[in-house]
Amino acid sequence: MIIAAATNESLAQMSNTLIYSSMAVYTLAFLAHIAEWVFGSRSKVGRTAAALTAPAAAAASVTVQVKGQAGSTAVLDRPKVVTRAAAGRREVPDGPGAAGGTVKGDLYGRIAVSLTVLAFLVEAAGVVTRALSVQRAPWGNMYEFSTTFSTVAVGAYLGFLLAKKNVRWIGLPLVTTVLLDLGVATTWLYTESDQLVPALHSYWLWIHVSTAIFCGAVFYLGAVATLLYLFRDSYEDKLATGGEPGAFARSVLERLPAAASLDKFAYRINAAIFPLWTFTIIAGAIWAGDAWGRYWGWDAKEVWSFITWVAYAAYLHARATAGWKGRKAAYIALIAFGCFLFNYYGVNIFVNSKHSYAGV
Repeated sequence: MIIAAATNESLAQMSNTLIYSSMAVYTLAFLAHIAEWVFGSRSKVGRTAAALTAPAAAAASVTVQVKGQAGSTAVLDRPKVVTRAAAGRREVPDGPGAAGGTVKGDLYGRIAVSLTVLAFLVEAAGVVTRALSVQRAPWGNMYEFSTTFSTVAVGAYLGFLLAKKNVRWIGLPLVTTVLLDLGVATTWLYTESDQLVPALHSYWLWIHVSTAIFCGAVFYLGAVATLLYLFRDSYEDKLATGGEPGAFARSVLERLPAAASLDKFAYRINAAIFPLWTFTIIAGAIWAGDAWGRYWGWDAKEVWSFITWVAYAAYLHARATAGWKGRKAAYIALIAFGCFLFNYYGVNIFVNSKHSYAGV
């Protein structure tokens, strides 16, 4: 028999203060990221354009020996050539990053990362304090899930930075999304720190929900990379066909990694996390067997978790199929992440199910 512990109101209030404080720091990080991109846009870019147009910039001059006319030359027109990667994409260099290589842009970028680290630590402290206030896992309702989710997403981003990966370009969309997530959580999803319904008093709460949060956070990073890949791929296509992108597109998209790099990053993330999402569903089924006496009952949450699994499985299968690489596979990846979002927000808010104890 599990005896619920009393709620420590002082710690609960401290958690709320820390979450709001993290939002303030994230706002400063957001402004610093904006400054990073603005000052970075003043740099001279064009490496992608040069890589795509150089092969066809001029006709090749080839020296030939003509009988009786030694030293004569002939100019042969070669067809336009665009080098492509093994996956069918152009081989172009990665952009220099969000700052675009300028000193001032890089300075603001470092400030933005430092503020993001500070905000992450403050938010993580808020999540831990929430857990201590009720002596349980801090993801028993939608408010707690949202705060923990954004903390893990930022932590994963910072982990890539520590590993010396070129992911500074994720900073601005990440911080923007975190602010939106926390705004929704504190405004519409907030739930007082309290004990859980009996069905949630299980060690599977630590296992099943924590893996779901981690999977969702990493899937989010993959979705950002996929979305930016679509923009960057269109940009490279336009350059390759002789088009002239606008100044805004050139200043922003030129500084992103190449489309092939973004696509590879998203694929590796989704492929690496997919087995853990499979385990998440299996763990949920085992927990359902303990709590409700059946492993699978086609509850709305169970159904959409499975739909999300099928969508990501289709994406991975598409990547292994010759005719479904690049943009087509990217669309499937975005649909898959959309299924994950609906599984969280849509099912919890709009659908009556056994998982309706989300707190709203």
